[in-house]
Amino acid sequence: MKTGVYAGSFDPITFGHLDILNRAEKLFDEVIILVAENKRKKELFSLEERKKMIEKVFEKKEKVKTEVLDGLLADYMKEKKHTFLIRGLRAISDFDYELQHFTINKQLNENIETVFFMTEPEYFYLNSSLVKEMAALGGNLKELVPEAIEKKLKEKLGK
Repeated sequence: MKTGVYAGSFDPITFGHLDILNRAEKLFDEVIILVAENKRKKELFSLEERKKMIEKVFEKKEKVKTEVLDGLLADYMKEKKHTFLIRGLRAISDFDYELQHFTINKQLNENIETVFFMTEPEYFYLNSSLVKEMAALGGNLKELVPEAIEKKLKEKLGK
């Protein structure tokens, strides 16, 4: 069985993430969404809240599983014997960031093979920080996140 692991903070998951996941499903027998902390970001939702929101979005997709990362991604991949890491690219700035992570993951676990997907053009601008800012200002999120995520954002922000 070919498993792809899509790791990220997903705070919250967006239509850009879903674009990558839907395309990854065509290549892999199973896709694991691995929810992680990003120490460089101020996260709005806890790991467990993000995991539950993602499970809600993908409740009808049997090929998609959700787990929480506790530790280093390279160690998780080695422990679970997964080799394919799924990553999304938007702009050139993403490439630099992803190249750094590709390099360190390969040093820590030489068996990791990173598979990059370019997002569709309509999602080049979309990121979780933008979504949180829009939500905090009462903006329209219909084109940015699934309805279940929009609802959770509004609850969390009291909007």
